[in-house]
Amino acid sequence: MKKWVSLILSTALVSSLVAGCGSNETSDGNVDAAGESKPLKFSISLNTSGNAYTESSKDINTDKWVKELEKRANVDLDIKLIPLKDFDSKMAVMFAGGDIPDVVQNVGGATDKSMAGSVQAGVFMPLDDLLMENAPNLMKVVPQEAWDEVSYDGKIYGIPTWLSNPSRRATFIRTDLLEKTGLPVPVTIEDFLNVLRAFKKLGVSAPYQMRENFKYADIAFGAYDALGYQFTEDNGEIVPKFYNSENMEKALNVYKTMYDEGLIQKDFATIQTAQYGENIAAGNAGIWTANAQNLLDFRTQIAASNPEAKVDIISSPTGDHGQKGYGLYSSVNTSLYINNKVSKEKAARIVQMFEWMQTPEASNFYSFGIEGENYTVKDGKVDYKLPENKAAQDEEKFRTQLRWVGDGTINRERTELLTGGKDVLKALDETLSKEGLGGIGFVPDLESFSKFPDLASKRPDQAPKLIIDHMVKMIYGKEPISDFPKVIEEYKQKGGEEILKEATERYKNNEGILNQQSRK
Repeated sequence: MKKWVSLILSTALVSSLVAGCGSNETSDGNVDAAGESKPLKFSISLNTSGNAYTESSKDINTDKWVKELEKRANVDLDIKLIPLKDFDSKMAVMFAGGDIPDVVQNVGGATDKSMAGSVQAGVFMPLDDLLMENAPNLMKVVPQEAWDEVSYDGKIYGIPTWLSNPSRRATFIRTDLLEKTGLPVPVTIEDFLNVLRAFKKLGVSAPYQMRENFKYADIAFGAYDALGYQFTEDNGEIVPKFYNSENMEKALNVYKTMYDEGLIQKDFATIQTAQYGENIAAGNAGIWTANAQNLLDFRTQIAASNPEAKVDIISSPTGDHGQKGYGLYSSVNTSLYINNKVSKEKAARIVQMFEWMQTPEASNFYSFGIEGENYTVKDGKVDYKLPENKAAQDEEKFRTQLRWVGDGTINRERTELLTGGKDVLKALDETLSKEGLGGIGFVPDLESFSKFPDLASKRPDQAPKLIIDHMVKMIYGKEPISDFPKVIEEYKQKGGEEILKEATERYKNNEGILNQQSRK
C-alpha cells in the first residue's frame, strides 16, 4: 500500500471486507440464468451535485425520473444520496463503517482523497475484463487520460464521466465594442492590451474583468506558461511553474500595465464571484474569462441591459512562444466503482447498463425526457420545450445527471436546439480544442500540501496563497516585480523544498501522476 493511504481507514476497510458486510448476491434473484429478464437490483451512492431538486427530495428512490430510468434500463435501484458540501467526510464515514453500496460514485478519480484509500485497500474490483466483455463501445470512447485517472497499479477500477475536451475555460469578448474600436480580434498579448486601451476610450469601466486570487483571470499567466497551480519537470526535478521567474515577471508586468493604465479595476484583488458576475451582466466588462458553456447565459444577461450587445468566444492571446489559454481540467468529472463483494454475473449486468447509457435511446431520455410528454419528433427533428424556471431547470439537471457514465463536456443534443447553441459547440470544437496549458498534477494531492497549506496549489484553480499575496503586492506597486526570485526562495524556506522532494519522488515512482500536454 502506498505511503499516502490512510492507515486507519484502510484498516477499517479491510476489516469490513473480512466481515463480509454489504450485498447479498444469493437472495436478490438477479444472478441466476433465468434472472436476465428480471430487473437488476443494486444499490448505489451518488453525490447530489448541490442540486436543489435532488437535495430536497424526501425519497429519491420514488422520484419520477428514477422510476423511468429503472423501466428503460431494466433495473431496480436503491440510491443513497451524499450531499456535495459534505462529500469527503460522508464518504470517509461510509468507508469506515463498512456499509458500502454495490456501486459507489466518486467526484474525481480512483485515488482522490474522497476515496479514502478504498481502492488501494481492495474494496472495489478491477474492471478490465468486465469492460472488455460487456462494454466494448465504452472502452473505445473513453479517452485514455480518463482511464488513467480511474486506474490503480495498472488496472482499471472506475468507470468515468469524462471530459473529451479538458479545455473548458474561454476568453469572452464584447464583439459590439470591438467593432466600434475598428480593431481586429486580438491575437497576441500586445494586441490584447491595445484592445483594452480602446475599450477604455469607449468608456468601458472594466476593459478586462478581474477577480480575487486571479481565479478565472489568469489570461496572462497562461500566455507565458506560468500558471501558478501547475507543476513541470526541470532537470529531473518537479517544480511549480512559477519557478520560472522570467515567465512570471513577464506575466506580472502585463497585469501591472493593466492596473497602471486603468484596464482593470483598482480593487481587483477583492472582487468576489457575485460582483464579477454582476459587472459582466451589467455590460461593464469588455473581455473576461469563464467556462465556455456559459456563452448563452452571458448573451441573455447582457442583452437585458444592452439589447445591442454581442458576446462571443475568441482564441486567447498568445505569449512569446505561442502558449495560450488556461489550465486544462482533469479528464474525469465523476467515476463509478463496483464493490468487490458483488458477484461477477451481477457486475457484468451493471457494466452492461453503463454501456447502454451510451446509446441514442439513453441520450434522448437524459437530454429530453419522455417522448410525447417532454418532447416530440417532427420530420426527424426533436421539438423540446426547454424549462422556463429554476425549479424546472433543476429537475432537468437531475435527469441529465442520472447519466452516470458519458462525456461530461457538454450536452450536445440539448445545446444544438438552443438559439446560439452551435456557437458554443463551435467554440469547444474549433477554438478551445487548440489551446490550454497542461502540466503535472497529483492524485491524490501531495501530503505536504496539508502540512503547508499556504504553499498548496489548487488545481486547476489558483496559485498558492503565499505566491498570490506577493503577486498582488507587485501589481499594486508595493513590491518590485524584479524581486520575484526572492519569492521563490521564501517558498523554498517555508516548506517548498519538502513539497518538491515529495513531488519528484511521486513522479519518479509514477504514483498518482497526471501529466497533461499543452496545446498550441
